[in-house]
Formats: sequence, C-alpha cells, structure tokens
Amino acid sequence: MGCGDFFFTLLITFSTTLITYNILISANAPLKQELPGPSTRSSLIVDPIIKMPFERSSSAKKRLFHTAVTASDSVYNTWQCRVMYYWYMKHKDGPNSEMGGFTRILHSGKPDKFMEEIPTFIAQPLPSGMDQGYIVLNRPWAFVQWLQKADIKEDYILMAEPDHIIVKPIPNLSKGGLGAAFPFFYIEPKKYESVLRKYFPEDKGPITTINPIGNSPVIVGKESLKKIAPTWMNISLAMKKDPETDKAFGWVLEMYAYAVSSALHGVGNILYKDFMIQPPWDTEIGKKFIIHYTYGCDYDMKGKLTYGKIGEWRFDKRSYDNVAPPRNLPLPPPGVPESVVTLVKMVNEATSNIPNWGS
Repeated sequence: MGCGDFFFTLLITFSTTLITYNILISANAPLKQELPGPSTRSSLIVDPIIKMPFERSSSAKKRLFHTAVTASDSVYNTWQCRVMYYWYMKHKDGPNSEMGGFTRILHSGKPDKFMEEIPTFIAQPLPSGMDQGYIVLNRPWAFVQWLQKADIKEDYILMAEPDHIIVKPIPNLSKGGLGAAFPFFYIEPKKYESVLRKYFPEDKGPITTINPIGNSPVIVGKESLKKIAPTWMNISLAMKKDPETDKAFGWVLEMYAYAVSSALHGVGNILYKDFMIQPPWDTEIGKKFIIHYTYGCDYDMKGKLTYGKIGEWRFDKRSYDNVAPPRNLPLPPPGVPESVVTLVKMVNEATSNIPNWGS
C-alpha cells in the first residue's frame, strides 16, 4: 500500500472514531461566512420549484460543469457506466450544453479494463467492514478523495449515477450560489425531524432548511462541494451506526446525509422537477434532461403496466447484474409509454455502437 493510500485509510478511520465531534463542529462552525453566494438565511430557504431562465446571450461565458459518476467494478455498474458515457458524449457539444469533462470515480481501489474507454479516477474503498454491507457509503468517501486529488478544471460539478441516461444537452441549472437538484418525494425532512435533529441542531434553522434531495442529480459549485463532501461522509457513517436513523432511512440514508450536509454548509438548492424522469411512473420525456431507470418496467402484451409482477415484456436493470444486456433488446409492445420506449431505444443505440460490447 502506498503512502497516499495509507494516509487516506488512516484519515477515514480517524474520522469515524471522532464522528460525533465532527458533526457537532459542522453544525456549529460559522460556515456561511466561507461560502460564495447569498449568506442570509432567508435567501437559502428557496421556493420549492423555481423555473430556470434558459435564454442567455450568445456572448455569455459558459459556466461549464464536470460530470462525475461513482461506481464499483461490478459488471452491473460497468455496463451502466458505458451506456451513460456514450450518451454524455453524444450530447456534450449540443445546443445550450454547458457540459464539461467527465469522470467515472471507480471506488474499487484498482484499475479495470475500461480505463481507456471512460475517463476514470481510482478511489480507495472504505476499510473492510466500515460500510456495514451498505456499499453506497463508498460514494461520499470516493468524492472526498476525488475532490482532494484530481485536477478539476470546471467550477461546477454534476453528481450523476451509472443508471442515468442523458436525453438532451444539459445547461448549468444552478444559479446565484444555489445548487440545482431533483426533488424526491420520499425525502421528507419534516416527517423525520426528531431523527434529523441529531445531525442538524435547532440553532442551524428550521428543518425545512434541509431540501428534499439526494446527492444526484445535483449541480453544485466545486468549492461548495469540497466543503460539503467530508461532512457528507461523516454524517453518512454516523447515520448508519445509529440504529434509529438506519431504521428510519434505510436505502436512502446516504441521500438524507447529503441533504443535511448541504444545509449545514449553507448551500441551498433550486428544486428542479424537470431534471429527470423515472419510468415507468413518469411517462413522457417532455423537457427532462435525464432518464433514471431505477425501477423495473413490466407490461403485458397489451401495453398494460404489471408493476410488482413480472410482465410478458420487461426491462429491469437488475436482470443484468452479472452480465451486460444483449444488443437489440426487444422493444415494448404498443401502448407502452414514451419514456419506456425511449429508454430501451437509447440502451439499444448505445450497445450497438460501443465497441466490444459484452466483453
């Protein structure tokens, strides 16, 4: 193990032992004075839905953002990253795009055979056992390492996920010192106030200061994220170690940890519903920028959704956890919504054009 890797492993172990101390420091330090943009509390409690102005002068300087995706070296994560990167490249230079560079943050600790296909940063995983079987805890730790070690040219970061497909060029949706994030209906700070007050003390403001977001998709200033990421890591670990919090939040625990950390550092977010769709529940593409295929899509041959029951036709990423999907997946039957049809067509286009698919 190199000195750098030893140092970071020592750092994460030390951080965990002092987790409560770190959270209290995060909660009570005068962070707002260090952050760019609006500093008053009232400016950070934003209207839940704000339309973004896309009309910009043709001479205006682009505010480029760097797209970052964390992933393991599993077959499951890898094929999704390859599809995601294909569509990133297709739209990077399109109209209104402010998409800059791209990095897959690979938290396996070692290179894989796709390093030349996808720009990749190698991050070390958490020490054995620290994730407690919840592999997503590697995500904030991977971001901490990347932000500390990588030479990131852009001033903004888009945190995305392997199962995101970019359907059109993405402008920088952040504005005025605020991040831009997708609002999740199942992130409910008010409902879980008693739990969240362990990490977000009352002197930091009303519980509604915590936005109903996860960490992805989020566009945020790079300097702001550098401050948020270590707190996000510490709070994620602390939440997982606390039985009450772990039970309350389950698989979305790390999303809550990011929302809390962003609020602790005074970084508010524009909640942008048009950031992405999630088939099969969202049926139209409309003005959306990303398809998030986290849910399985099951239909009978008449085009009727059979969610909860395996359909006669289906597309579910979990069907391909040990092997990449084949080229030319069958299209859905007539009557299936546009969002699902577009998803499968885009997966098919990517797999048809990516060299050595299935290798």
